[in-house]
Amino acid sequence: MSTHRLTAPAPGWTAATDVVVVGSGVAGLTVALNVRKAGLRAMVVTKAVLDEGSTRWAQGGVAAALGEGDTPEQHLDDTLVAGAGVCDEEAVRTLVTEGPDAVRRLIATGALFDRGEDGEVLLTREGGHHRRRIVHAGGDATGAEISRALVAAVRTDPGIELIEHALVLDLLTDAAGHAAGLTLHVMGEGQRDGVGAVRARAVVLATGGMGQVFSATTNPAVSTGDGVALALRAGAAVTDLEFVQFHPTVLWLGPEAEGQQPLVSEAVRGEGAHLVDADGVRFMVGQHELAELAPRDIVAKAITRRMQEQGAEHMFLDGRHFGAEMWEHRFPTILAFCRANGIDPVTEPIPIAPAAHFASGGVRTDRHGRTSVPGLYACGEVACTGVHGANRLASNSLLEGLVFAERIAADLAGLDAAGDLPERAVDVAAARAAQPVPLPPSEARAEIQRLMSRGAGILRSAASMADTAAGLALLAEQARSHVAEEKPADPRVETWEAANLLLVATALVTAAAQREETRGCHWREDFPERDDAHWRRHLITTLAATGGPVSTPEEQ
Repeated sequence: MSTHRLTAPAPGWTAATDVVVVGSGVAGLTVALNVRKAGLRAMVVTKAVLDEGSTRWAQGGVAAALGEGDTPEQHLDDTLVAGAGVCDEEAVRTLVTEGPDAVRRLIATGALFDRGEDGEVLLTREGGHHRRRIVHAGGDATGAEISRALVAAVRTDPGIELIEHALVLDLLTDAAGHAAGLTLHVMGEGQRDGVGAVRARAVVLATGGMGQVFSATTNPAVSTGDGVALALRAGAAVTDLEFVQFHPTVLWLGPEAEGQQPLVSEAVRGEGAHLVDADGVRFMVGQHELAELAPRDIVAKAITRRMQEQGAEHMFLDGRHFGAEMWEHRFPTILAFCRANGIDPVTEPIPIAPAAHFASGGVRTDRHGRTSVPGLYACGEVACTGVHGANRLASNSLLEGLVFAERIAADLAGLDAAGDLPERAVDVAAARAAQPVPLPPSEARAEIQRLMSRGAGILRSAASMADTAAGLALLAEQARSHVAEEKPADPRVETWEAANLLLVATALVTAAAQREETRGCHWREDFPERDDAHWRRHLITTLAATGGPVSTPEEQ
């Protein structure tokens, strides 16, 4: 197995900006647009094209207390219940109180949400919500519409430089340890090509999730945990990595299906579809007061248990009673991909099974998006603001991206106005001399996914995670055994992604093995009960001096 050090060749070009944003989803683009309103220059760096991230795949919508009789306090209560006791209540309060106006500003930016005949925005309901508070677009294409509106706004702003097809390698820091920019590899043609460096007064991570650490996920191929890996290598703290939400209703395409799987939005259940087994029995009835609309962790566990009891590979989602017209107008995207895979929801139940969906944890931030590294911010799925706790409430993710992106931009604008956002002098060559990290071959990606799905997926135990940790350690050791090869790093995206996945997977298993309880979407077969006496707190993960992740319980 051949490998090289995870350090880039000398930058062939340098650029400078005020704020560099990594990621082009709702969070990243919102940061860029809002810092521009404050007069700061912005650069958006994305690994693929501008609309390739997770945002465009979101079906359900954005949760906000916009309906008659609904209040932020009711939204807060639903969020805290879903979060299973470890939400940061003040962060949630920030989300639900600032959320409605953030959605209105998104509409003002150009996002076109579905409206009724009276011109009012239509609201639907999803799991864990006691009220209809989900705004949606194109029936079930909300993310695509939000992405379209924000991309259009960014492309028309001459103060925002865009760099697509750019893989971010590592954080640049100044002599005081303050974030001062990035090194990256651009895989394109033109002025910004090859390995380069961007100097910046602040760096914002908005890289999305890490769903590709598992074999089957709803996440796009670019969701390889790059932001969490970069933050760990830079010395930042991450938290709640063990809380990976598995979406209950993902279209089952067979036992060998891998990679990004089609999602069947929670809004389908919100409109009245039923979860049933092969005999047509609604097994969620009696298990929770909300039945099919229970929080996602409860539904995913119930589906998994039913599958185990019956020796089945999947359950079913039955929406036949909707009729053709409702399927065609309310859920056209879902209808199309079901039919493309030989299933007609109008006449037959949809085979579904849980799959990895959302990382409730990530880079630890405060309520202004600041991480433990000065000048480094994070928002969106890559961040852990404390909003989601042990299990994200449906459709809170896009809202979190909006609200905390705006707060980051406001913080940066305030620092700039006060003269506390100075230019950062950084020696790019010296910054590149940071501790190298082994770079495994791109083929390791599939083995990482296999190990994680088998031992650290929806069902976990000490034995399964020990096996997973041993397999990951072997991959890391094989990479380290060849680290003496002094060759330039392989510039292929797949190789760098394998390194990021290996680091993030190892950190996730380290935290999950330590949390000896079942809480939210962390399900331990050997510790089946929730343990508030010992575990109603967070695990904070950092890299040790040896390069391996270490998880430390937060003081109660």
